[in-house]
Amino acid sequence: MSDLEYLKKYLPKDKLEEGIKRLENGEPVQYIVGNVDFYGYLLSINPSVLIPRFETELLVEKTINYSKKFFSCPKILDLGTGSGCIAIALKKELKSIVDAIDLSNKALEVAKKNAKENDADITFWQSDLFSNVQDTYDIIISNPPYLEEEEEIMDIVRNNEPKEALFAPNHGLEIYERIFKDAHKYIQKKALLAFEIGYRQGPILKNMAQKYFDHALVEKDYSGKDRFLFLFVGIKP
Repeated sequence: MSDLEYLKKYLPKDKLEEGIKRLENGEPVQYIVGNVDFYGYLLSINPSVLIPRFETELLVEKTINYSKKFFSCPKILDLGTGSGCIAIALKKELKSIVDAIDLSNKALEVAKKNAKENDADITFWQSDLFSNVQDTYDIIISNPPYLEEEEEIMDIVRNNEPKEALFAPNHGLEIYERIFKDAHKYIQKKALLAFEIGYRQGPILKNMAQKYFDHALVEKDYSGKDRFLFLFVGIKP
């Protein structure tokens, strides 16, 4: 479906002309319409949060499969929840307890609204990664910012989506390293950590993770590119 067809399908007729102008000015159709379907759940979005993508749906699917293999009722922490898409999908699809944090209070407002609209009982709070986290979890999941500032990306992404959700220092690796260093304080003896990663980051992140974790597995997306990193503690993949 083209962006114009998407507008015509989801935007009220009285807002269509304005929507087309916004589309022509380079604004993402999802922000214009104000919502997006993620893993079968309708989520409200605005420029305070990243637009959920197919790759992140696959991260959720893979995490659900691992969860069903290793845990009966996992306690899950979503680091950098954004729109709440990951947390909501996991809460709805699994018998689980889900907490979700974000550095951005504006993002948390969006996530809380989405959780309420999808009848998902999730606890949200503001935190810079683990800074305000006190509990321990069976699963920690994150789609952190992982792009380099100089990386070539589409103008529609660079000019519209929140930069703090896209870019990270140290060639896009800083957030991962911060999580790897501190995660052991916040996980159970048996735990899974699941990440979306940049398609060129698989080998270096696996090597980095193996300084802190025994089992690290890189998995591919629908295009056959490295896109996910799974870390296993006390369990074997």
